[in-house]
Amino acid sequence: MKVLVTDPIADAGLTRLREAGHDVETAYEVEGDALLDAVADANALIVRSGTEVTEEVFAAAPDLIIVGRAGIGVDNIDIDAATDHGVIVANAPEGNVRAAAEHSVAMAFATARSIPQAHDRLKSGEWAKGEFLGTEVNNKTLGVVGFGRVGQQVAKRLGSLGMDIVTFDPYISQERADQFGAELVDDLEDCLAKSDFITIHTPLTPETENMIGEEELAELEGGYVVNCARGGIIDEPALAEAVEDGVLKGAALDVFGEEPLPEDSPLLDVEDIIVTPHLGASTEAAQENVATSTADQIIAAANGQPVANALNAPSLDEATFKQVGPYLDLADTAGRIAVQLFGGHMSEVQVTYAGDIAEQDVEYVTASALKGVFAPSDLQVNAVNAPQIAEDRGIDVTESKTRTSEDYQSLITVTVSDGEESVSVCGTQFGGEEPRIVRIDDHRIEAVPHGHMLVVRNRDEPGTIGFIGTVLGEADINIAGMFNGRETIGGEALSVYNLDEQPPQDIIERLNGDSRIIETTYVELGDE
Repeated sequence: MKVLVTDPIADAGLTRLREAGHDVETAYEVEGDALLDAVADANALIVRSGTEVTEEVFAAAPDLIIVGRAGIGVDNIDIDAATDHGVIVANAPEGNVRAAAEHSVAMAFATARSIPQAHDRLKSGEWAKGEFLGTEVNNKTLGVVGFGRVGQQVAKRLGSLGMDIVTFDPYISQERADQFGAELVDDLEDCLAKSDFITIHTPLTPETENMIGEEELAELEGGYVVNCARGGIIDEPALAEAVEDGVLKGAALDVFGEEPLPEDSPLLDVEDIIVTPHLGASTEAAQENVATSTADQIIAAANGQPVANALNAPSLDEATFKQVGPYLDLADTAGRIAVQLFGGHMSEVQVTYAGDIAEQDVEYVTASALKGVFAPSDLQVNAVNAPQIAEDRGIDVTESKTRTSEDYQSLITVTVSDGEESVSVCGTQFGGEEPRIVRIDDHRIEAVPHGHMLVVRNRDEPGTIGFIGTVLGEADINIAGMFNGRETIGGEALSVYNLDEQPPQDIIERLNGDSRIIETTYVELGDE
């Protein structure tokens, strides 16, 4: 693949991509039309916070498979647009957690003890020992706004230094807060009112933008603010005024609403506000970790494997992937066959899991089945956008599981329906690597799903299979394999033929013209 890197990442990540055989092109600080030109033929894009990946970017990159964010925050990436275009968005949430947490702790100490201010005074020749009276963190309360990975690590570190922890996060459980000895409160104001220090660890969203303004800061009277998460969460002029007027004792910020921080920012005019230029993830270990993690996810996407930290697609850990990986193509194939046999306007897709596979996380398998269902259409579809396509088109998707499985260790059944009529295709894996279609509706068969397939429903009468073979032979169409099943003697039968090429329409019509033939359907699977 061609991998475009538009923000600098550690060489370890670039090296890993090149060693995997990918063409890596760096184009730092491109924007506007230059970015659109650069991404036009890219298969993967790696960014940090400096590149805005918008709907326009996705529209300009028809071959794009994945956008990798070398870091945690993805507010610079339009994830909805990515999903619409079938592009995976993945971040590297673990690589810089420790670095970000440590910087938050360092900033808390820096503002509590006025370390940078005292340093500057001493460097300028002043021994201002009597002018700095710091605050100890022991026996103080730390308010953690956003109790995700970084917030938890900050709580763990400062909690071990004698701080009581209170947290506001509507998306965590009481049990999770209890694990860190944190008091979980229901609203932000309560968190601020209980705290001597607050540290912020939420993403920037419409809900969190300017979440902490003048009124909220007043609840923290006499306290300290630390933000090493995302800029724009705190009303910066209000913070500057609160510290300048003595409402707060101090603040320490590593991130800002506009970066680089403008020279006329009111934050720069207040001595008790400490600022650093977005250094939270700036350690050698963190930069190498996020670069290699992002590279690994690009490589996984290139190999058609689930991406561990995908934000808009099902993701699987390595152990689960080993269990369900062989069933991804099978589910896709069953979906392709079912929708082509159905041939109508479907309103529902049901995916049923039986046997051992039912005990696994099958979200990605279901997405693969939907990918197969929509594959014969003109849509650009993959496991990323297939669930969204179903939702947009009002197609109900249901998933069911049962531990019991007739005759096979694991079975996947894909059923497409319009509410009245339906077609079901059931498949399994032989030996873990040999897919088989073992039932179509009520007909038991054992068909190898591959390439060009002809599915014939016919009355179970002598000579019917011979007739079909003769018609195909006279048209010089070779039969690579044939599988037959019937409901009852003399009832309806179903045959699946693997062909070396697609039969012309007149051959289909000739077959259907025979009184013994109920329906003939050509199914295209390709070479995948």
